[in-house]
Amino acid sequence: MRCGKYGCDNREGRKFCAKCGGPLPPSCPKCGARNEPQEFFCGECGASLAPPQREPTTTVDSRGEQTAVQIGDARLSEDLEGERKTVTALFADIKGSTELMENLDPEEAQTIVDLALKLMVDAVRRYGGYIPQSTGDGIFALFGAPIAHEDHPRRALHAALRMQEDLRRYSAKLVAEGGMPIQCRVGVNTGEVVVRTISTGDGQREYAPIGHTTNLASRMQAVAPVASIAADQVRKLCEGYFVFNVARTDKGQGS
Repeated sequence: MRCGKYGCDNREGRKFCAKCGGPLPPSCPKCGARNEPQEFFCGECGASLAPPQREPTTTVDSRGEQTAVQIGDARLSEDLEGERKTVTALFADIKGSTELMENLDPEEAQTIVDLALKLMVDAVRRYGGYIPQSTGDGIFALFGAPIAHEDHPRRALHAALRMQEDLRRYSAKLVAEGGMPIQCRVGVNTGEVVVRTISTGDGQREYAPIGHTTNLASRMQAVAPVASIAADQVRKLCEGYFVFNVARTDKGQGS
């Protein structure tokens, strides 16, 4: 296997060149075709090149204590406590869920919201994002940790665009069947956070980022126009890869 930087030879199975450190072309998990390191989908069959995301599992040491959690290919040990990382945080919230609960049978409304949340989760995982938590009628997602991706701002925007497009189709189907439309707001922000693992009290440990970056992403989502993506800081990092529109938020601020 040759790297795309200097043409160095490497044995099969490596992800990075052992001689120059450059990323090696990923093989499609579905058809086996070679692709470029920066590509998200296979050029032969269209399958996602992102690694599958596994549920967190804990490991136990010789003293019977939980010392680490495994998420995808990233091992989260106690050494991660207090580590600073640059990540991209994404908050997405369904607009109109309260109205649905008021006008429909609770179980029927919950089914509609759950299907919308599934579309949002699938969009995040398609681009290698990690979801620390669901917020009831929305999600909080992280790109760039625990699995590191140098292009995490672009991955987050791709995921945001995907979920908006999927929700538009889902909403059109609901309206055609005589139901209410369903939309979401998205806030995306990139910056430094402190990452750590925390115990949930039931024998499990979760990976959590702490810092202003995530708080700002949440606020951006709250003031974003319906069916839009607020991404001010991310826009500066992704210019040239996407077409951005300067809009006004619901509170009269730029987004």
